[in-house]
Order: sequence, then C-alpha cells, then structure tokens
Amino acid sequence: MEAISTSLKCQPCGRVLERRRAFGFKAKDKSGSGRVAEEVVKCLSCALRHWPMIKRSLAVALLVGTVLTLLNQGDAIFSGSFTGALYWKVPLTYCVPFIVATYGALANSMK
Repeated sequence: MEAISTSLKCQPCGRVLERRRAFGFKAKDKSGSGRVAEEVVKCLSCALRHWPMIKRSLAVALLVGTVLTLLNQGDAIFSGSFTGALYWKVPLTYCVPFIVATYGALANSMK
C-alpha cells in the first residue's frame, strides 16, 4: 500500500516544498468574474516572480519613495545642488520600500 504524500508542491515549477518554505497566493477565476478561484502554492523563487505582488510592491515603492526623497533630499534637488551622493541615495530610497513591501507580502502569504 502506497503512503499518501502530504507534502506541498510548487504549482508553477513542481518543486516539492517543506511547509515553512511554501507561499500561498490567491488566483483569480479565469472566467472574468473577478472571484478568487483557488490558492496557488509557490516556492520562494516562483513567489518572488509573482507579478501581482511585484506590481503592488512597485506601487508602494513609487509612492513612499517619492515622499521620502522629497523629505530627505528635496532641498538639494530643488536648489539645483545635485551632488554625486544623490546618485545612489535616491535609487536606494526607492529600493527600501520595495523590499519592505515585498517582504511583508511574502511573510503574509507564508504557509
């Protein structure tokens, strides 16, 4: 008699997952009704490429990054004294909220 496997598999790539390394995302119904059809289980690699999560993280990064850039570097930008340090500070200001939003989404979807 064969034992029934209770392990999870990543639906996009088929990798067998441990419980703590699985991420569940809601999948919309393909009929166009907008209802949630099922939960899609993904490994970390596939979860990091989950397009709806990336879009939300980019939107958060754009909004929060702009506010933080204006608060922290606004005087230098508006006065025209764009120093060399701003070439790495401004992009980093947008990266931080993107990483935080992505981490929060992954932590929330962990199985």
